[in-house]
Formats: sequence, C-alpha cells, structure tokens
Amino acid sequence: MERLAYSQALRDPMAMERANLLNMAKLSIKGLIESALSFGRTLDSDYPPLQQFFVVMEHCLKHGLKVKKSFLGFNKSLWGPLELVEKLCPEAVEISASVRDLPGLKTPLGRARAWLRLALMQKRLADYLRLLITRKDLLSDFYEHSALMLEEEGAVIVGLLVGLNVIDANLCVKGEDLDSQVGVIDFSMYLKNDIDDYRSEERNSQIASILDQKNYVEELNRQLNSTVGGLQGRVDSLEKSNSKLIEELAIAKNNIIKLQEENQQLRSENSLILQKTQEHLEVTQVDASVERDTYKQSRQGLDEMYNDAQRQLKEECQHRQDVENELVVQMSMKQEMELAMKLLEKDIHEKQDTLIGLRHQLDEVKVINVEMYQKMQSSDEEMKKKNDVISRLEEKTNQITATMKQLEQRLQEAERHRTSAEEGTRRFKLDFANKADSLQRQIEHRERQLQQLETDLKIEREWRQTLQSDLERERDTVAQLSTEALQINGLKKEFHRLHDENVQLKTTCEDQEQALEELGSKLSESKMKIEDIKEANKALQGGQVWLKDKDASHCKLCEKEFSISRRKHHCRNCGEIFCNSCSDNELPLPASPKPVRVCDTCHALLLQRCSSNPT
Repeated sequence: MERLAYSQALRDPMAMERANLLNMAKLSIKGLIESALSFGRTLDSDYPPLQQFFVVMEHCLKHGLKVKKSFLGFNKSLWGPLELVEKLCPEAVEISASVRDLPGLKTPLGRARAWLRLALMQKRLADYLRLLITRKDLLSDFYEHSALMLEEEGAVIVGLLVGLNVIDANLCVKGEDLDSQVGVIDFSMYLKNDIDDYRSEERNSQIASILDQKNYVEELNRQLNSTVGGLQGRVDSLEKSNSKLIEELAIAKNNIIKLQEENQQLRSENSLILQKTQEHLEVTQVDASVERDTYKQSRQGLDEMYNDAQRQLKEECQHRQDVENELVVQMSMKQEMELAMKLLEKDIHEKQDTLIGLRHQLDEVKVINVEMYQKMQSSDEEMKKKNDVISRLEEKTNQITATMKQLEQRLQEAERHRTSAEEGTRRFKLDFANKADSLQRQIEHRERQLQQLETDLKIEREWRQTLQSDLERERDTVAQLSTEALQINGLKKEFHRLHDENVQLKTTCEDQEQALEELGSKLSESKMKIEDIKEANKALQGGQVWLKDKDASHCKLCEKEFSISRRKHHCRNCGEIFCNSCSDNELPLPASPKPVRVCDTCHALLLQRCSSNPT
C-alpha cells in the first residue's frame, strides 16, 4: 500500500508537495512548542523557531494559489483569502482593521504576514483558519482544486495549530519590514538526535494532557458565561416588573388623596347638618314649652287643639329619633371609612418598604424579614389600640341610650301633669258655671290665640318641609358614601393582588439566590481545577507523571470509590490521585517553595529524606 501511495505521489506532483508541506508544518509546530516550553518566557519576533513557523505557514497558504492578472502583470496574493475571515467571524474585524491601518505595509503579502502574527498573538489562528476551510465554495475562487487548503492536509495543519494556544507571543509588527522579507526554510533546525526525539515524545504526551485540561476548563467557562447571561436577563425582567409596581403604587396614592379630600368634604357637610338639626330641635323645644303654657292658661274649648298639638309633638319626636338614628349610622360609616383609609395608608407604606427591599434582596433579605416582623408587632399594637377606641365608643353609645331613657321618663311625667290639669279644668267648669260672660271674653281672647297658633303651625309645617329636604340630601350623601365604600373594597382587592405579586417576586428572588449560590460553587470548583492544572504544569516541568482524572475511579491507598462527597486530589510529588483523608498532608517541594498537598506515602518518604539529610 505504501508503494502504491508513493507511486501515486510520484505521478501527482501536487500531492507530493502537500505531503512535504504537511511534514514541514508538523516539524515547525512541534519544534516551536518544545522550544517555547523550555524557553519559559513570552516569545519575541527575533525568536528563530517562530520565524521559521511563519515561513512554513506562508508556503502552506501559497500552495495552489490561482494567478490573477492585473495591470502590472501576474500576481499571487495571500491577502485575498485571509480577508474572508472578517466576513465569517466578526471577532476578526479588529485584526483586519489594524492591519489596514499599519503605515509601513504597502504590499498584500506584507499585510498577510502581519495578519498571521496578530492572529497568533490573539491565540485565534486555528479558529480563523478552521472557518476558512469549512467554506470551500469561497476558497475555490482563490485556490486550485488540488491545493493544500482544499484537501485533508489543510484540516490536519489546522488541528496542529490548536497546540500553539499554549504559547504567549509579544510581536512588534510596526518595526518589521514585512514587505521585503524572503521566506526560506532552514532545515538545519529540525535535524536532531534520537535522545531528543524520545524527550520530544514525552513532552508531546505532557502537552497533549495539558491541552485536554485547558479545553475542558474553557468549555466550563463558556457554560458559566451563558448561565450568567441568563441570570442577568432575569434580573432585568425583575427590575421592569418593579418599575411597573412603583407606577401602580403612585396611582393608588393619587386615588387615596382624592378619597381623603372627599372624606373631608363629607365631614364638613355632616357638621353643617348636625348644626341645622340642633337649631331645629331647639326651636321645636321652645315652641313646645310655649304651647304648654298656653294650654295651661286655656281651660275651656281647647281640648281638641291640645290633642292636635300633642300628635304633632309625637310626630316631631319620631322625626327627631329618625334623624338621630340616621346621624348615628352616618357617624359609624365615617368611622369605618377612616379606619379603612388608615389601613390602606399603612398597607401602602408597607408596600413601599417591600419594593425598596426588592432592589437590595440579593444582599439584605434577612434584614427585610426582621423589619417585616417588627412591623407586624407594631400593627398588632395598633389593632389593640383600635379595639380600645371601639370599646370607648360602645360605652358612649350606652350613655346616649341611658339619656334617651331619661328623656322618655320626663315625657311621661309631663303627660301625667297634663292629665291632672285636665281634671282641674273639669272641676273649674263645675264650680264656675255661672261666670259665662267672663268665659265668653276669655273665649274671644283664646280665639285670637288660636289664630296665632295656626300661624305658628304653618311656620312649623314649613320647617318640616325644610327638614324633609335636608333628610333627602343626607340620603344622597349616604348613597355617595356607599359608592365610595365599594371603591374602597376594589382598592382592597388591588392591594391583595399586589401582595400576591410581591410574594411571587420574593419566590423568584429566592430562586435566583439559589442559582447564584450554585454558580458560586461551580466557579469555586473551576478555580480549584485551574489551580490543580497549574500545579500539574509545575510538576510536568519537574519531570513527574501527572495522572488524569478520567484514569482514576478509586483511591490508590484506601481503594475507596470517588463520589461527590469524596473528591479527587493529586499528590504534588508522585502525581497519583488520592482521596482527602489519604492526602491531607502538606510539605514544601523543590518545584514549589510553598507547602502543597502530598499523599501519606510520599509524606513518610520525604520525612525520612529530611531526617537522613538534615542539611
């Protein structure tokens, strides 16, 4: 098979060139990584292996380029396919823009060389060339069909370029003359002994393990970045919902201010009504006293008028009781409205406190819970005070009922006096029947008094009409108060709804806190793994064998299986993997002056060495 491939390669010169370039790329990348690791510093543009690597990459990219005609003649340009990376990857826009802005570059070849150096410093050379290889439809405009970039050898070279991400390079592109450089490959750098080959194989294995660990850490970092972006989106949505709640609270405050103004107006109207009713009651009392005096003086012919006046007094008393009952109902309604308004104000203040606390929930949730508990205690104390006020009002109502009973007793006594006066008039008629002339004169005088009483009765009827109109107005105010009470019930429902939304926001905040704690634990684990990788690198530089995490499922000493609670730990001396109980020792090693983790066996051996070599 090898002979057939060799014979085919001899027949096809392009395949032979591709194979030679692939081998040269392998040698240059391998030699660059080995020399950079042994060099131990950032690489400059004068470093010979790095210069040879750029020469080899230039030959690989020039292989199979189509010749383009121009006014000056035929031209092969590397800058054309490299410009496509700017369209395929937006991150490469900065490199291409900085290459175009360099003042010393005049030819497309110099720009291509500068682009390669900047991509290597950015550690994205392999990614950019991988994007180019995947778009063979675009590369076919610049390369021939048998070119290296369109065949399998190009994919192999791109895979080898991933190993260059370990190298740190600091190249000064402005000071170099990239247009006039001559790319000649120096083969003397790649002629080495067998011992160097053996060491290079060991270093390749170590570098492969380091690259695997680095790729794993990069994937973890990408996943963590995606989760952090999701959490930021949730936090933005919560801030929007908080702003909406603040607007709704402002609307509720405006409604409460309007209700307070209407309540003050109702209070003023009720005070005016009370004043008017008191004046009417005083007038009626004065009229009743005058009528009683006249009825005592009139002893004959006024029984019917007296009965009519008594009926009118009863009706007025009934009207008075009705008015007083309505006033009591209105006062109770006012008290209930005031209590409801106070409760709404307290609830709104509590909502404002909770909204302010939502902005700082990620750091001050416990403090807000303590404040809410204190507010609950204060609200309980206020409820106790209100209950005391209600008990006092009940005592006042009892006193008012007692005074009403006393007034009824006084009325009964007045009726008894009236009956006694009637009996006296009857006796007076029997005793003074002969004095008719004097009685007739008295009757005329009494008729005049009757006329006056009729005028007084007309005035009283007019007062009754005014009282009825006032009562109708009071009924209208009661209807308005009932509508306002319905509005207050609607506000209470809105308050309950806002309270439920507040509870939901608290639950979402708690979920976010849990997610943040999980992210913190993952980040701490990733930091620990990065520290393990750094220590592994130090151990590799000292020539130790660092065992991979995948290769160990049990502890080497106690042979217990690893799990979430029993984590894996590397011994910094031997490189094996142990559990925490078997590797909880720390000693300074030659590779690291600080004390690091060591297993029990290595701890004992190192202590023996220290005891045998006290110096």
